[in-house]
Amino acid sequence: MGADDRAPHAGDIEQGEAQASHEDAASVRRTKLDALRASGAEPYVSRFEVTDRAAGLAEGYGALEPGEETGRTVSVAGRLVAKRDQGKAAFLVIRDATGDLQLFCRQNVLGEDAFAAVRELDLGDWVGATGEVLRTRRGELSVAPVEVTLLSKSLRPLPEKYHGLTDTETRYRQRYVDLIANPEVRQVFETRFRVISAIRRFMDGRGFLEVETPMLHPIPGGATARPFVTHHNALDIELYLRIAPELYLKRLLVGGFERVYEVNRNFRNEGMSPRHNPEFTMLEAYQAYTDLEGMMELTESLISSIAEEVLGTTVVEYQGTALDLAAPWPRRTMIELTSEAAGEDVSFARSREELAALCARHAVPVEDGWGRGKLITELFEKLVEHALTGPVFVTDYPLETSPLARKKPGEPELTERFELIVLGREIANAFSELIDPVDQRERFAAQAEAKSIGDDEAMGFDEDYLRALEYGMPPAGGLGIGIDRLVMLLTDSASIRDVLLFPQMRPEST
Repeated sequence: MGADDRAPHAGDIEQGEAQASHEDAASVRRTKLDALRASGAEPYVSRFEVTDRAAGLAEGYGALEPGEETGRTVSVAGRLVAKRDQGKAAFLVIRDATGDLQLFCRQNVLGEDAFAAVRELDLGDWVGATGEVLRTRRGELSVAPVEVTLLSKSLRPLPEKYHGLTDTETRYRQRYVDLIANPEVRQVFETRFRVISAIRRFMDGRGFLEVETPMLHPIPGGATARPFVTHHNALDIELYLRIAPELYLKRLLVGGFERVYEVNRNFRNEGMSPRHNPEFTMLEAYQAYTDLEGMMELTESLISSIAEEVLGTTVVEYQGTALDLAAPWPRRTMIELTSEAAGEDVSFARSREELAALCARHAVPVEDGWGRGKLITELFEKLVEHALTGPVFVTDYPLETSPLARKKPGEPELTERFELIVLGREIANAFSELIDPVDQRERFAAQAEAKSIGDDEAMGFDEDYLRALEYGMPPAGGLGIGIDRLVMLLTDSASIRDVLLFPQMRPEST
């Protein structure tokens, strides 16, 4: 072990490829592939028995002294991410799902032919190795192979300085390279899926039943959004990708289920931004015999417990701002907040003309079909929402913009609805559910009228849902939480694309 047996760095690459262009390096790799096949070797094997992984070996043999051997033979596998050749010894670093591990390869152990094959390996190749666990004299925990197997030949070299890949276009479009190049990206997605698992455990623990509802809808509903349209050939009908599962989940309450939830994929044919992707993930939940207050408690408890379970704390930092997600959270009405920001009364006591003039003064566009509720909502979004740090429940949304929410008693122009705002972003939306079929029919009619005069985001008139309500739906509260935005918050990710494995992208230019 007289060679420099310290682990090579991720930037160490074989001579020749270091200076070659990407195209030349790819050509060299294809030549190697042809040579392997000509020799009778299989460059893409079907199976390799793995006995141990990097993290387990690091934990089990962390106390080994430099130069100490264990006498234990293991089989390990991973992607080759670093390589250093030192004459009759070669040091490889492979990366598996748990971490990195050094392979200490020696010519006198492997034999000349096998050692020559090791030297021909390229960064990015998938490699399996069988050998003894030891710690080198320079202190590197290693496997000293008696056999090294090429499992899958990589034909494309990793990008130059791939371990520091920062080009966002490449990162989002080629997520597979991003995951190889940036271990912290993998950690973000591991956190994402732990969050989703924790959500399911929490909801199951509260007695909710996870259900599945259709993703192809004959009528777009459950939210105000422009849908994606498709065609079913056998039935010769237009269908719509789901914009929300709400109306189907509430049908289940009619049918006798009392607590249901769905972790669902929704599709909205709208613009893209750091907060929006046309395909996104939500939690929607409905609970019989409760109301808006019950949904507030559910939301607070769920999000604070998820943070505690996944991060170990309710205190998070997002883009330099510290937040405490511990319950309870403050409640503020939309009208109070908007009036404070505008410096004057913004309420239904004002005429539409007065509210429209106020919008004009604050550069808020106004459309002819908008009533006072829509104008108040637009003012809130322009003047208030972006400035709220939160977490805060903004309550009492106008009826005009809340077609599925129960009216607020004594204030029929408002509804029992909240949005949870954190750092200027809507994280959750909830209401006391509208269960009156007569009222709901009137709301659908208003939405249909809005659609007829050009509102592409208005809901369709869902006669079957009305029929379900006419059979009787129990009082209930409903909740939707944007999982992508919640994960952004918990992982300090600036863009929704950072928490989607495969975000929607424009087609690559040819």
